[in-house]
Amino acid sequence: MDNSTDNLQTTSRCLWAGKDPDYIAYHDREWGVPVHDDRLLFEFLILEGAQAGLSWITILKRRSGYRLAFEGFDPAVVAGFDERKQAELLCDTGIIRNRLKIAAAVTNARAFLEVQAEFGSFDNYLWSFVGGKPLQNAWRTHADMPASTPLSDTLSKELKKRGFKFVGSTICYAFMQAVGMVNDHTTTCFRWKELATN
Repeated sequence: MDNSTDNLQTTSRCLWAGKDPDYIAYHDREWGVPVHDDRLLFEFLILEGAQAGLSWITILKRRSGYRLAFEGFDPAVVAGFDERKQAELLCDTGIIRNRLKIAAAVTNARAFLEVQAEFGSFDNYLWSFVGGKPLQNAWRTHADMPASTPLSDTLSKELKKRGFKFVGSTICYAFMQAVGMVNDHTTTCFRWKELATN
């Protein structure tokens, strides 16, 4: 018997993880884990913006395509994408070919670099919104979880002031969840306790 397969089926996890192996792996290993690496923070920022109007699994399945298209999510490189490069990306089947989202990624890379220059890192800036440590929530079900919060409203407003695009409050809250600024695993999920005690 393959115990790893058995564990995927029997382990109690957030309902949204479903049965897709990629989704389960993302849930178990990444979602809600505090991220302090600027390049990975930039990746999540771009991917969450790309998700707008779509499901996360749609983006997750294209993640490797995004990493190739956006040069490993190096903000300094993406900030230099000119109109020709952006036109090329509109033909790239490995990503969501949306002109506004592609342009926003370039705009966000430039704003990201400005934040790094001002605060020493994007990590320093971002985590200041939660006092440097994750907020521990205790939702019983996914239905109890808000789509946005006053804190994500604040983050959204501040990012917009700095020129970021596709950073509405709902996108910001999804970003906060993904990079572990909040522990939003449901209390019945095995990851909630693991992340709450780390």
